[in-house]
Amino acid sequence: MKSDLVDQAVGETTFAPPPDTTPRSRQARRRPWRWVLIAVMAVACVPFLFPTWWMATSSMKTTSEILRVPPTLWPASPSLEPYRQVFELQPFAQQYWNSLYIALLVTLGTILFSSMAGYAFARVRFPGANLLFVLVLVGLLVPIEVTIVPLFRMVNSVGLIDTHWPLVLIPIFGAPSVLATFIMRQFFLALPAELEEAGRMDGLTRFGIFWRIAFPLARPAVAAVAIFMFLKSWNMYLEPIVFLSSRENFTLPQALTQYVDAYGGPIWNVQLAATTLTVVPVLVVFIFAQRQFIQGLAQTGLKG
Repeated sequence: MKSDLVDQAVGETTFAPPPDTTPRSRQARRRPWRWVLIAVMAVACVPFLFPTWWMATSSMKTTSEILRVPPTLWPASPSLEPYRQVFELQPFAQQYWNSLYIALLVTLGTILFSSMAGYAFARVRFPGANLLFVLVLVGLLVPIEVTIVPLFRMVNSVGLIDTHWPLVLIPIFGAPSVLATFIMRQFFLALPAELEEAGRMDGLTRFGIFWRIAFPLARPAVAAVAIFMFLKSWNMYLEPIVFLSSRENFTLPQALTQYVDAYGGPIWNVQLAATTLTVVPVLVVFIFAQRQFIQGLAQTGLKG
């Protein structure tokens, strides 16, 4: 009798179905929050994107429209005349090439030497390695304004004033490459020691291990260094002012200050057109290397 009652109670009991935990249901629950996050990020991008938008659109405006309050988001009568004046008032093509090839040489040279220095500090054990690395890091604490006068005297003593050699050699072998060396060292510290042991078993020398094993694996760190150094060289302003004097040798930061009228006032639309043209290489470099750039920054602190 009791067993019949138990069976009847069990039969009449209704069990709630288990909650839907399939990937599709979880994705459906997350979808509203995803759109909220996208909306928040879109709003947060406005302060960063608006100056670039205003620069590009104002390069096609007249000076009176640029100074109008409130500013217009799109030119009333778009004109490409300022872009033509960019090349008429200055040897802008030559100056553009100067900045481009200097930035490329600085980037490639820094990648080569900083990667070798970073590998030596990370994988080669020698007396005083840590002390020497600390002394190298001190270079990050010394501003360029402190060393610019001694550098000028050194460059002048070897007859390299008004040439591009100081703008190439000083960043590669000076303080700007210290950060690159630090990034490469931190990356090489995270490499497994088994890779070097395998290279030694194959008969590779220390340089062979670096060139054939370590350096090809350091692509994320190399991308981070490339972006840092390209931007550093591309935006370099104080050093060209000190070392260069002829317009044909000017780099772009110097060239942008030369678009002035007869009274010394800036020609705003022409300056903005020239500035818009200078932004293009920076965007191209970052777009093609952004993934490696983020990975390189993330991996610089994996191992101390």
